[in-house]
Amino acid sequence: MFKKFEIAVKKSIQSSTQRRLILFATLVAFILSVLMIAPSKMVLAKMLPGKNNDTFTIYTTLANGSSVEQTKHVTDCVVSELQKEDEVLDIEVFLGMGAPLDFAGLIKGSHFKNGEHEAEIVLNLTKKHDRSEPSYMMVQRLRPLIVKNCGSIYEDTIISFVEPPAGPPVLAAVVAEIYGNDTDGIRELANRVSEVFKKTDGLVDVDVMQDDIYDTYEIQVNSTKVARSGVSVKQLNDIIYLAFEGMEISVKNSDVYNDQIPIYLSLSRESKRFSSKELSAVRAKLASLKLMNKQGMMIPITELVTIVPKKSNPLIMSKNLHQMTNVVAETDMVSQVYPLMEARNVIIDTFSDKYLVEKIGLFNLKLTDKENKKVYKLLWDGEMEVTLDTFVELGAAFIAALVLIFLLMVIYYKSYTISGIILLGSFLSIIGVIVGHWIMDIFTTDTFFLTATSLIGFIALIGISSRNSLLLIDFAKSLMSEKSMSKADAIAYAAATRAKPIFLTAAAIILASTLLAGDAVFGGLGVALIFGTIAAVIASLIVVPVLLYNADLERHFNLDK
Repeated sequence: MFKKFEIAVKKSIQSSTQRRLILFATLVAFILSVLMIAPSKMVLAKMLPGKNNDTFTIYTTLANGSSVEQTKHVTDCVVSELQKEDEVLDIEVFLGMGAPLDFAGLIKGSHFKNGEHEAEIVLNLTKKHDRSEPSYMMVQRLRPLIVKNCGSIYEDTIISFVEPPAGPPVLAAVVAEIYGNDTDGIRELANRVSEVFKKTDGLVDVDVMQDDIYDTYEIQVNSTKVARSGVSVKQLNDIIYLAFEGMEISVKNSDVYNDQIPIYLSLSRESKRFSSKELSAVRAKLASLKLMNKQGMMIPITELVTIVPKKSNPLIMSKNLHQMTNVVAETDMVSQVYPLMEARNVIIDTFSDKYLVEKIGLFNLKLTDKENKKVYKLLWDGEMEVTLDTFVELGAAFIAALVLIFLLMVIYYKSYTISGIILLGSFLSIIGVIVGHWIMDIFTTDTFFLTATSLIGFIALIGISSRNSLLLIDFAKSLMSEKSMSKADAIAYAAATRAKPIFLTAAAIILASTLLAGDAVFGGLGVALIFGTIAAVIASLIVVPVLLYNADLERHFNLDK
């Protein structure tokens, strides 16, 4: 078999037509593989694919000022939908607070949740080995159903699905940080960006991390009337607090507990509920609460206080001492890169009616209000920023590996041409990496992304494929110097002889990498090693011999003396 391969290699390198055909086919394959990433998007890039977890969390956020009864109404709806799933083992609801901190909640700030309009629902699934549907596919299936049935109960309700991250923890997949010195301007710009996100395909769970401004009522005590009525300000404060919040009025001793058990008193939920949010409803409720003065007369609270309508005070966020707010969104089984680029283009095209939009850096934007000349900055963060940083750093590592290998080969062979051939043969393994991801994407139910682990596998392939070329070149040099063989015979014999160890090494790598190919996180690494190794073998045994034949080996090997 190897004798036939030797004859085929010798024939191909001696024929100028076949040499040009091999080099042209290699160039076309390289160009087509690059086009698979952009602009065709046949292979999509992502930091890390979804991770199959045994748990995930659902955040429910109603409009500011909503009651805990309204929040419970929404969470009950969500729970009723989740109870239909056979894979859900247990569900726990945390009303008005965040759940005990987990990895995702620590980054997303769930421990700051403290309001009647917020809740978290934590659910546990059966073990991933006992179910056919991964958790991220379940989330994708349940999200539109729950948002449609439960998110529409009350206006401005946001239901978000949060999974434990597969890699570096981030606030969200896509985060738009909006900076400025004008609070109202930041709020307006953030709302416009949020509307763009909601209309962008692939983005879900869109939320603006800022408090809504809503109507409130402030009870101002008229101390003069209180003094004349014969009651105290403390009585007034206690009755209001007792009625709506509840307070400790006594304690109870117990044989079971060492400490005394406090006894709380408050009105029932029906008694505390207002008929509406109008000022008249607030007055009517307070008028039903009466205090007895020292003379035994019952005095309505409304006679002692003034009810003043006011707007709520929203939380002001800052980062690095600069006022800002975040617009966050998750991705629905797609890479965050492409929806972000689409949303960014829409912002550039449509925001020019009010702002002068300028590009700063690679993706960030600077927006200047045309009327008041106030400046705002839109900086991208989240998984997009981590992806960009990771791919840039891995790209730099890849370039560094190529440069170091090239320098080592120059020192060893004292020839730039031979070193370049080795480097080119190593680089061609990228064709197999990209095509391999495209093939895997065809046979998998969800998208098979080109991930950071894929790039790690590609960098590892550089050394493997360089070794293949080294075996061939060194053996050809020995044959030409010691056996006085011609260039064509030496290259063909070296390719045929070294094919067996190259095949055995490749087989070992491919078989070992199959264990990684099925993993959710490291699947890209396994696929890159498998298909990249195949491409490296083809490049070493077919392309490198052609390049060597085109080179003046006698001069590079110092055999012409």
